[in-house]
Amino acid sequence: MADKIYFKIGEVADMLNVTPTQLRYWEQEFSFLKPKKNSKQTRYYNKKDIAHIRIIAHLLKEKGMTVKGAKDYLKKHSDEEALSRLEVIATLKQTRELLVNINQIIASR
Repeated sequence: MADKIYFKIGEVADMLNVTPTQLRYWEQEFSFLKPKKNSKQTRYYNKKDIAHIRIIAHLLKEKGMTVKGAKDYLKKHSDEEALSRLEVIATLKQTRELLVNINQIIASR
């Protein structure tokens, strides 16, 4: 992630391989996801918002949970330890993607 403080919705969507529509929907469904908005209602996500989105994406896309299931899971496991584990999983997945990309670049030489 760049040294930026805030990211626009399109940047976050590209970064996490989701659509802006999904992000707007998740914002409605998960009350803790509240990006800053300017007077034109442009959304600006900080790094904490992005970490939350990674957790949501992991639960919905990789664990195959429904939105209701993910909400229930997050309510039940809202303690710091459970959320930290999910953040670690998301970080490890991102690291794996980076290493796979590096390996492909090296192999193509």
